[in-house]
Amino acid sequence: QVQLVESGGGLVQAGGSLRLSCAASGRTFRTSYLGWFRQAPGKEREFVAAITWSAHITYYADSVKGRFAITRVNAKNSVYLQMDSLKPEDTAVYYCASRSLPGNLQAAAEYDSWGQGTQVTVSS
Repeated sequence: QVQLVESGGGLVQAGGSLRLSCAASGRTFRTSYLGWFRQAPGKEREFVAAITWSAHITYYADSVKGRFAITRVNAKNSVYLQMDSLKPEDTAVYYCASRSLPGNLQAAAEYDSWGQGTQVTVSS
């Protein structure tokens, strides 16, 4: 399994940017599919972005497409989420997740490992 630790969350004004990082440990990281999810108070956890193990293919929720970018550096066992043009509705706890098998990368239930989450708050 892969162990994940997120960082980089914080408070930012609308229109601003944040870069989330997720540091991973575990020998299977380089062949894992990685995703970012978020959960706002009173709402279900929702898909944000995902990236294949080769980093050749990325997926985004419609709500963040064009504003967020997911990248990974296998040599550093890390995955990142660059968030630009942030909106108050982006406020949530953001989670990094990994999975060993392909499939529906937007399905939270199919991920094997999760980080503890990092809070992102966007003020209007």
